[in-house]
Amino acid sequence: MKYEQILVELRGPVQLVTLHRPDRMNAWTFRMAHELLHSFSEADANDAVRAVVVTGHGNVFCAGADLGGGSETFSGRGGATGNDDDRRSTREAIQARQTKTPIIAAINGAAVGAGLTQTMAWDLRVAADDAKLGFVFNRRGVMPDADLLWTIPRMIGYGAAMDLLLTGRIFLGAEGKELGLINRSVPRADVLDTAMALANDIAENTAPVSVALTKRLMYDFLTRDWDQADQLQRELFAWTGQQPDAREGVSAFLERRPPKWTMSKSKDLPAVLQLPPRHR
Repeated sequence: MKYEQILVELRGPVQLVTLHRPDRMNAWTFRMAHELLHSFSEADANDAVRAVVVTGHGNVFCAGADLGGGSETFSGRGGATGNDDDRRSTREAIQARQTKTPIIAAINGAAVGAGLTQTMAWDLRVAADDAKLGFVFNRRGVMPDADLLWTIPRMIGYGAAMDLLLTGRIFLGAEGKELGLINRSVPRADVLDTAMALANDIAENTAPVSVALTKRLMYDFLTRDWDQADQLQRELFAWTGQQPDAREGVSAFLERRPPKWTMSKSKDLPAVLQLPPRHR
């Protein structure tokens, strides 16, 4: 795919993705969503990439859905938000939970509406403490989209979720950290460095297959009862304990040296994860 609305570069084991629509404050479009999905898939297929960091060009992360369609922006008749077929095909593009590679949002400035929503499908969020954030949908005449009504209450509790989603108010990155929506809140100038340091820590010190399993199962277990989750976790823990990376992790610790992982996140996952959730 030829990228038109994002930039992608490799920085060692980290794939850095930059939302790049400088003339539109990096506003979200379906094209951008498709490009992001493609870049995540590329990272998943590359064992050398251990984490993805997504940031925004300039001083803005993403100003939300492109409102270039005017009053018809959300009507489903084309424009930046696409038609009904685009909506269906893009559900996967904003749901990055099935990827095996951790995705970290480096929210370097304002992120509202779709600009913030997309990061909720990613794994970790670093935000500028003064970044303006908001799920502003009710203030634009539409209800919150994607799976916000399912995700946000589970992340921060129903009371806090009602506050943010009902009012659509703007809040700062520092408050997002207090609520549990943001993992790290730092000065604006430190956002990308902090996100990159977090990504490199994952790359250097964690086993790729173990990370992939942890990510996939945490999301999967949100829709399971405890007995099912406990049984599958026990089975997969036993499986990981028999793999080369388990031996290497212990040996590296005892020998006080960096680990040298040999397993592949793209090839060595257990077959059970290839099944639909209802069959696991």
